[in-house]
Amino acid sequence: MKNNFKHVFSSITINGMTLPNRVVMMPMGSDFAGHDGELSDEHIKYYELRARGGTGLIIVENVCVKYPEGSNGTTQLRIDKDCYIPRLFNLTEACHKYGAKVGVQINHAGASAMSSRIGMQPVSASSLPSKPGGEIPRALAKEELVSIAKDYGAAARRAVNAGFDMVEIHAGHSYLISQFLSPTMNDRTDEFGGCAENRARFCRMVIDEVRAAVGPRVPISLRLSVDELVEGGNSVDDCIEYLQYLNDGVDMFDTSAALNPTIQYQIDANYLEDGWRSYMAKAVRDAYHKPTVAIGNIRNPQVADDIIARGDADLIGIGRGLIADPDWCNKARYGNVEDIRKCISCNIGCVGNRIGGNKPLRCTVNPDLINGEAYKKHKVQKPCNVVVVGAGTSGLEAACTAAEVGCTVTLLEKQDHIGGLSVEISGIPAKRRLNDFPAYLKHRAAGLDNLAIKTGVDVTVDMIKSYDPDLVVNATGSEPLLPPIEGLHDALASDAPVYSIKDLMSDIPAFDVDMTGKKVLVVGGGAVGLDVVEFCAPRGAQVSIVEMAPALGRGLDASTTASMNECMDKYGVAQYVNTSLRKVNSASAVVLRDDAEEELPFDLCFVCLGMKSHAPLWDAIVEGFDGEDAEVINIGDSVRARRIIEGTDEGRHMVLAALDRLEFL
Repeated sequence: MKNNFKHVFSSITINGMTLPNRVVMMPMGSDFAGHDGELSDEHIKYYELRARGGTGLIIVENVCVKYPEGSNGTTQLRIDKDCYIPRLFNLTEACHKYGAKVGVQINHAGASAMSSRIGMQPVSASSLPSKPGGEIPRALAKEELVSIAKDYGAAARRAVNAGFDMVEIHAGHSYLISQFLSPTMNDRTDEFGGCAENRARFCRMVIDEVRAAVGPRVPISLRLSVDELVEGGNSVDDCIEYLQYLNDGVDMFDTSAALNPTIQYQIDANYLEDGWRSYMAKAVRDAYHKPTVAIGNIRNPQVADDIIARGDADLIGIGRGLIADPDWCNKARYGNVEDIRKCISCNIGCVGNRIGGNKPLRCTVNPDLINGEAYKKHKVQKPCNVVVVGAGTSGLEAACTAAEVGCTVTLLEKQDHIGGLSVEISGIPAKRRLNDFPAYLKHRAAGLDNLAIKTGVDVTVDMIKSYDPDLVVNATGSEPLLPPIEGLHDALASDAPVYSIKDLMSDIPAFDVDMTGKKVLVVGGGAVGLDVVEFCAPRGAQVSIVEMAPALGRGLDASTTASMNECMDKYGVAQYVNTSLRKVNSASAVVLRDDAEEELPFDLCFVCLGMKSHAPLWDAIVEGFDGEDAEVINIGDSVRARRIIEGTDEGRHMVLAALDRLEFL
């Protein structure tokens, strides 16, 4: 067998714990736990799948050491009582059988908790909130800090009893210990505030309690926001300074970044490069000569291998990449990198579902986080013909799924290429990661002998019938929504500098120029309009954005929202909310705001009013197969313009459900 990327896939021993490779699954909240904080069966299967995929060390998402005061999230795991040990043991046992080591992150949320969830005022180092506009916490007294430190120790003792190989203390990301370490949240004047040694004192108390509880031969990891990336916060140098008071108590440093106000650097925005945070790991490693974990949008195995090879870090932390593909390690080590279903850093199903959404973890590119590719074991019991119309991401997922269970599949596409809007949108430089998904789907489809793809086809119902289908899947996608606003359609059809989002996507190089001094008007403050703002503003344009709703980016995840706000502030983007477009002229637009019309001049205008379903054949397909034995289903944006995640989910699960209904599976 191949053994690629020898640095990443070499073993390492940390205080007696030997890892089979250098890949660490980062602790990420999932909302899979029960409301009582106990592991569910699905939760265990979720981690077991990543262990089976070859991950060297799995660090289970943060668990609550003091309930409800320290609880984070609506369904956070708990370890504050012995009754949680049996299920946690089931988890470690399930992962150990694949050779993975398992750690657990213990945590107290402090001021990042919400009173509406915990039923009390949040607590912290002081009365400073963990983010602008956040709840005002209550400062903890010294005797309370002593008690909480003991809670950490008791939690660590339970963790070892449950079979965990390592304990990680969360001291970053605006949680309680971080609230002591960071001057942005700590204005105490006693021995827990002020200088670096004082601000590190509570963390040291926790480390000492944990060490006393687990003994000398259980590794302790410390997760840090090495660079807080906020004004007045700790820099890398500041972190190196306070670590001198903590270093001798721990065995490993998990080097993360950012605080709540800069969550786009904590949960990496899609435009950030693979491994961009490795400088933080290197700084800590060079200063204290202990194993460090480098993280930050690491998707490419070669980037991971290079980080280890040049000595920036000893381990590679992968979070969302292992949500997207639990077999990342095995595919990278033994197979073809093109087989990896890479995370596209969209933050929709992971961040968007959990933070604010209070929903279980999901993934845009991976429609089954629990069972993985188990569906492939169920093959059709008799010959089955499937025709899929439309080769965007939902159509490709549907076609591949049907072929993988043994159907004979024909995929028909009107364009001369496959991949749909995802390919076009990825032409925007900041969205280039998006192309990884259609690229993966193309590679997956190419390996299926029973899947034929035909492009440049003007599909008709008679053509579909010629394949004698048992199942017809319509996945023709969406198109820009262009309402009948005065002057809009005339401007789009003329030489006026007015463009739809499709115009931009179809010729990115024409717009990828210096825009210094140009007035750019973006109409529509949803995800697409904000993509255009992020494209034009750094090129020097004076950007204005118009949105009918009371706020921009409604429904966006927390990381994307923070990134959007950073861009708006940095480039001085003029924001017109509660504002509607009334008329488009050749060099200006008339908008209505506060019951008054206003004319906004522009050199370039981009109309981004959303998308609408594009299903020109659907009615004819329904009528044409009425009374036939074949079943027809409509999926993805051709039902209703939504996001890639819905189309991927339907491409997998609606197809399998239809085949089951038809009694082929």
